Amino acid sequence: MQKHVTIIGAGPAGLTAAYLLRKANIPVTVFETDPTYVGGLARTMVYKDYCFDIGGHRFFSKSQEIEDLWTEMLPNDMLERPRLSRIYYRGKFFTYPLKISEVLFKFNPLESLYCALSYLYAKIFPIVRPATFEDWVSNHFGYRLFSIFFKTYTEKVWGMSCKVISADWAAQRIQGLSLFSTLLKACLPKIKSRKRKKIVKSLIDTFRYPRKGPGMLWEACADKIRNMDGTIIMGTQVESAAYHALDKQWQVQYRNQQNELQTILSTHVLSSAPLQTLANSYLQPALSKTTQEAARRLQYRDFLIVILILKDKNKLRDNWIYIHDPSVDVARIQNFKSWSPEMIPDPTMCCYGMEYFCFKNDALWSSADDILILKATQELAKIGLIKIDEVLDGCVIRQPKAYPVYNDDYKENVLRIREELEEKYPNLQLIGRNGMHKYNNQDHAMMTASLAVKNILADETRFNVWQVNQDAEYIESTC
Repeated sequence: MQKHVTIIGAGPAGLTAAYLLRKANIPVTVFETDPTYVGGLARTMVYKDYCFDIGGHRFFSKSQEIEDLWTEMLPNDMLERPRLSRIYYRGKFFTYPLKISEVLFKFNPLESLYCALSYLYAKIFPIVRPATFEDWVSNHFGYRLFSIFFKTYTEKVWGMSCKVISADWAAQRIQGLSLFSTLLKACLPKIKSRKRKKIVKSLIDTFRYPRKGPGMLWEACADKIRNMDGTIIMGTQVESAAYHALDKQWQVQYRNQQNELQTILSTHVLSSAPLQTLANSYLQPALSKTTQEAARRLQYRDFLIVILILKDKNKLRDNWIYIHDPSVDVARIQNFKSWSPEMIPDPTMCCYGMEYFCFKNDALWSSADDILILKATQELAKIGLIKIDEVLDGCVIRQPKAYPVYNDDYKENVLRIREELEEKYPNLQLIGRNGMHKYNNQDHAMMTASLAVKNILADETRFNVWQVNQDAEYIESTC
């Protein structure tokens, strides 16, 4: 049988895989549950001609292969944008990356002394075997700075104590960034490394960004796949994926938008669906009960964003602001006009995204849209960025399973699932953030897809997709 690849999910990983496979003349079929948008968490949604991200995606990668792919997918519509982020703490805004002079000026001398002493203590008496997020960050920055610039925001994001979150999370997302590198950046901002691989990604000054948001790139990618005779089926849920070991084929069943049961045969399956869903829903033969139970123990953090539209009074020029104030529930504020002016149809207006992290069906998730819009408006006013009566319109977007949770037993559960999948289904590869239950960024998700495609083309597993993002140097999503 000629190679044919079924791809579950049309996010960055799934579409990258489909694009590269079609370039190699391998037939592909992509299944996407969303009836309208491709791009997954990197999609761009539209409300009354206002475009907005779901999570905020800077286009910068330490991989030249990924940078080249972005250029190839969207050659004429990428802007070079300045990077501006701040932290809001105790009624004050701090530029991020931190500027030492600003921190010393805005903190009272006693607080600054406490931070310095705490850092020195951590260097002299580090926690020998850091097991939690709190342990790991305190070792690197000192407990005082951890409590100021990490604790509140991280616990808002994950809905659990930093004493419970695995140290793996910090190691994956913050590795490579030290207090020294932050202070060096603050004191010597003009010094830049010419080697892309040595750049700490959270300290970049500029990044690329599509004119109409990241979804513009993924829509263009989907069009290219279709123009190369690739198939993308929207609004469709895979019902079963049965692997036949004798002929090494997959029989994939799905329902189309007319609710008709359809079947296709494939030689390979790439899945970016949530690992929990894949393990417990449609694989045949089914995984063992022990492995299914491990999958049920995986946790996800859900997410909603409240879009607020108002007149632009030039009060905010940041791409986003991290809210470390426990008196409000909002965790991060996006300013879509700063991402790209073309996201806003009227230059006299602006559009903010108030990001809230929650669990599906909890009180926040279940609140009516008008209640959430009012809450977001009141919190934005409390922070001091607007007056309550300035908001003219708004909408709410809910995103389930936005972030795989790194709790204390996630690693063992993922390993159990991975081992049985690899044993039973040699022609199945997991890609992307939710597919691997691994907090990959957009470029890392794309790299997992690229390596999976190389394995298919080589007819053997030469590349380990699980090694992607082992040396990540991000802090942007946690601080």
